[in-house]
Amino acid sequence: MTALERRASASLATVFASRMLGLFLVLPVFAIEAARYPGGADAALVGLAMGIYGLTQGVLQIPFGLASDRFGRKRVIVAGLAVFALGSFLAAAAASLPWLVAGRALQGAGAVSAAVTALLADQTRDEVRTKAMALVGASIGLMFALSLVVAPAAAAAIGLSGLFAVTGALAMACMGVVLWWAPPEPAVRKNVPRGRLADVLRHPALVRLNVGVFILHAVQLAMWVALPALLVQAGLAKDRHWTVYLPAVLASFVVMAFTLFPLERRGYLRAVFLAAIALIAVVQLVLLGVAGRPGILALGLVLFLFFCGFNILEATQPSLASRVAPPQARGAALGVYNTLQSLGFFAGGAVGGWLIQHVGVQGLFAACAGLMVLWLVVAWPMRAPARQPSAEEVLAEEAQAT
Repeated sequence: MTALERRASASLATVFASRMLGLFLVLPVFAIEAARYPGGADAALVGLAMGIYGLTQGVLQIPFGLASDRFGRKRVIVAGLAVFALGSFLAAAAASLPWLVAGRALQGAGAVSAAVTALLADQTRDEVRTKAMALVGASIGLMFALSLVVAPAAAAAIGLSGLFAVTGALAMACMGVVLWWAPPEPAVRKNVPRGRLADVLRHPALVRLNVGVFILHAVQLAMWVALPALLVQAGLAKDRHWTVYLPAVLASFVVMAFTLFPLERRGYLRAVFLAAIALIAVVQLVLLGVAGRPGILALGLVLFLFFCGFNILEATQPSLASRVAPPQARGAALGVYNTLQSLGFFAGGAVGGWLIQHVGVQGLFAACAGLMVLWLVVAWPMRAPARQPSAEEVLAEEAQAT
């Protein structure tokens, strides 16, 4: 990476990580803490407060992505972070569950993931973009693992309202990172015609990636509907689950670094991508087998294998989406991509719970395995995208032409 690419990757990974840390800190304790609010006895309202973030996030990813194509990435990101911070402070001040729902909905309305990813894609060359996206993915994974360790103690010290206040403060700090640390937007973006949403929705390679990100996150969240109970059944107390999650996540990052990047440089990106999908399908089949008599060691190994596949896909999919998308519609393409990601989270949680209730844990893992096989079939025709010129190369060509 060049110095500019390292700066872009570090600054935007910090934005992602700080924002996601605030969200993840709330999740492990949300259901318990929200039940203490007036109206907290209503389980459906607690569930709505927890899930409405994903709904508003999913609805607004495409508008934010389109706006970033038209008005500039940084303006849209800062505006979205301001909305997210406002929602966090509203949730922190909430005195009842309906106000908590309103705060969570406003948090989700700051849907900047597509714009941030598009800005990172603008500032990195094709050959290093997967590495840049992997840095973002790794930062999110680390924040998830850190939240599992920190959240219970933090909630005991400052309560749910305090966690939301911290989340708002992190969002405001991210605004400064975008304005003063992230590199300026490439000038070439401002001189290209606007792309159309229809160009994105009809693009075969983007359709395959959008189907894939929906399935990946639906399977991920559906797994987590069942995994905590399996760990408890295996004899691991809830406050010790991080001792399984954290080593699995960290070890998987090492595997990704020593497999994905070297193999991509050698031209094996398609093979690695398809192998990662197949690995997660195998993980679901193994979970199907061990669900009846789970053991901590077996579950830890399975989680390690899952994160190996998951992290590879989390790094390669947004990189591929940014590379195959028409440059003038990159924000729109990543908006659609992030919308399908959010909808996958929503579907995984809702359908995962329904499956456990009606067909049991084994039925859940069988359905997840089937979805992964379906994705493998959909993804099979994929081809590694041709290299596109960087913003600097386009500017140099324009200068020579004039």
